[in-house]
Amino acid sequence: MKTDNKIIFLSSSNVFDAFSNYPSYEYDKTLSISVYGRFKIKIENALLRLPVKNYAIARIPMIYGANSPRLEELKTFHKIEESIEVFPNVVMNATSITRFTQQIHYIINHNLGGVFHLGSKDLIHHKDLVMEICKKIDLHDLTFKNVYDSNEDRFIAVLPKDNLLPDNLQFTVEDVVEDSIVFH
Repeated sequence: MKTDNKIIFLSSSNVFDAFSNYPSYEYDKTLSISVYGRFKIKIENALLRLPVKNYAIARIPMIYGANSPRLEELKTFHKIEESIEVFPNVVMNATSITRFTQQIHYIINHNLGGVFHLGSKDLIHHKDLVMEICKKIDLHDLTFKNVYDSNEDRFIAVLPKDNLLPDNLQFTVEDVVEDSIVFH
C-alpha cells in the first residue's frame, strides 16, 4: 500500500465452484466448497482491500495448448491405453497458454487493475472439449471414463462482462482447440 507496485494474482474459476447453475462474472460473489477455491478466495479478499491500481486478479479456467500438461496427459493416457476421465455434465470455458499470456501481457502493458476473467467467451461441456482436442491432435480409439457428480449440468465457467479486453484478445473454445496443434 505504501508503493505503486502492482500484484497480479493468478486465481481460478474454482472460486465459484459452490455455484453450479450459471457461469460467473467478475464481480459475482465468490463461494467455494473446495480447499483450493477457498484458498484462492482468501488471497483475493486481501487484494480487494487494496486500491485497484495495486492489483489485478486474473481468474482463469482450465488451460490447454500445445505441449501443455493437460495435453501431455491425454497423449500419455492414449499411449498406455488408459481411460481418460471426463465430466460430461460440467459446462466450462477454457483457455490456452498462448491466449492467456497474450491477455496478461496486455494487462501489464496497459497497467490495468481489477478483476479479469480470462477464458473463452463461449462454453462447452468438458467431455466435448476433451474429445475435440483429441480429434485435433489425432488421438483415436480412446476410452473415456464418464464422471458424474450431479444429474444436472454444472457450470464452472468464468465469463468476462465488466472488464472486457479488446476484440483481438477475445477468443472461442474453437480457438483453444486450434491452439493444441504444434506448428513447425
